Amino acid sequence: MVSSKQVSPFFLNFLFLSLFMLHSHSSPTNFTKVNVSLYYESLCPFCGNFIVNQLRKVFETDLISIVNLRLIPWGNAHRVNNSSWTCQHGPNECLLNTVEACAISLWPDPKVHYKLIQCIERLSLAGKQNLWPSCLGEQRLNQPHMDQCYKSATGNDLQRRDAYETERLQPPHKFVPWVIVNNKTLEQDYQNYVTHICKAYTGPNRPEACSRPPEIIPSNIENSDPQVCYAWKTEYH
Repeated sequence: MVSSKQVSPFFLNFLFLSLFMLHSHSSPTNFTKVNVSLYYESLCPFCGNFIVNQLRKVFETDLISIVNLRLIPWGNAHRVNNSSWTCQHGPNECLLNTVEACAISLWPDPKVHYKLIQCIERLSLAGKQNLWPSCLGEQRLNQPHMDQCYKSATGNDLQRRDAYETERLQPPHKFVPWVIVNNKTLEQDYQNYVTHICKAYTGPNRPEACSRPPEIIPSNIENSDPQVCYAWKTEYH
């Protein structure tokens, strides 16, 4: 359980930012880029696999040229009240959710914070999540800046912001990973997100990644073992 004695002015500022970003996913964009939001939690293995092995396509191709990518690390966490919460996979997940929220805030360039989060999630998939500080060194990012964020009220404020946004999703999320492309919730078809991005893009200079034959992955609807962490299932005891 995470707790904080009071809500800081920092959180209030982020609350307004969160409302703005949430509104941007419910209104037509003024730009030609496609809005892609990933709602996830740090120790869900299916989230980790998606981030490490599939989301990288955005950066390894020219797809990033048409995408506004946002990562929201809250997932299936549950708020006890406004100052404390529990996470589906226990306290370590609460810690890493906060660390990853800090990464996004400290290094807002998606190319930078994605690489750091990808490194952390790769360690998590291997059961080595406690080694996450090594990813800062690997990516040549500042450890003191991260420490100042996740160990302080700032980290808690970032998590409150992500909680506020996740809790107000329409339709409400049923599981993670939960992917939204523009205003379309992909639900079990999240692994085919590239196809959905290319269909949603109407701007000029169509990226090469959208000219290739789509790699269709059978959706979880057809899968007897869905690749998701359900919101109502507690994994930590």
